[in-house]
Amino acid sequence: MKDQLLKALVCQGRVRLYIARTTDLVQEARDRFDLYPCASAALGRTLSVGTMMGSMLKSDQEMLTITINGHGPIGTVMVDAYANGNVRGFVSNPHVPTQKKEDGHLDVGGAVGTNGTLTVTKDLHMEENWTGTVALQSGEIGEDFAYYFTLSEQIPTAVDVGVLVGADHHIISSGAMIIQMLPDATETDIAICEHVLQGLKPMSQIMQEYDDSSLEQLAIDMFEDVQILGTQDIQYWCPCSKTRMARALSTIADHDLEAMIHEDHGAEVTCNFCNEVYQFSEQELVDILEMKHATRS
Repeated sequence: MKDQLLKALVCQGRVRLYIARTTDLVQEARDRFDLYPCASAALGRTLSVGTMMGSMLKSDQEMLTITINGHGPIGTVMVDAYANGNVRGFVSNPHVPTQKKEDGHLDVGGAVGTNGTLTVTKDLHMEENWTGTVALQSGEIGEDFAYYFTLSEQIPTAVDVGVLVGADHHIISSGAMIIQMLPDATETDIAICEHVLQGLKPMSQIMQEYDDSSLEQLAIDMFEDVQILGTQDIQYWCPCSKTRMARALSTIADHDLEAMIHEDHGAEVTCNFCNEVYQFSEQELVDILEMKHATRS
């Protein structure tokens, strides 16, 4: 089954449910950056939650950026998410050494670290962006997002996320789920959701088992009453282009452009978010510099 996001209401409409299957998009991120297992898990989990958070935005003009930095060896984890299901992201150190916990699972928290913050910045096309920041709780991503929703957005939330990485670094399965209490949720609703969560297998295992089934079926198997609000395709996508990169080059100092022209005889620009490489010839750089001068005059 292809990557997809499901939105639903459960508990007579008093609880919001999101489920995302993200195996293909996490595989693309792994391939683009040659991610080692801990980096695949950290970025993959953040991308997975990002798809669901992006779907919470009100319009296609809005986007959000997730920044996680726990001062661990992986450095910064950054993800952009859009309302249409597109996400992109990167980690500072894609080749962070693989470490495992005593139970054999990847030590994502050890790679990310806990001496730092999770920040969500929303571009809502207003005068100023909205920003919420919380201290990292475990660096394992799921718990940190649950804490963020509860503290920063005042929404009691459970977050379950998992990425299963094979011995050859291939992404076997990846997915995530968010359960949010709406204002009229009752104590019984909370108890039902807690019971469901306690009985769940690891999210990556669930995605394996439902690989040939719909996310609607997964939601129905979890809750007795489910109102499906809709599904949407999700994918790893970056809006970068050579035109955008040329625009970025036009913002750097004239003397730096001149050095690229006369000393390097060209330039190579790599997009941080997708690792796409763009080549600029000496003449193209001259054209960019002349365009800058023409704009000023």
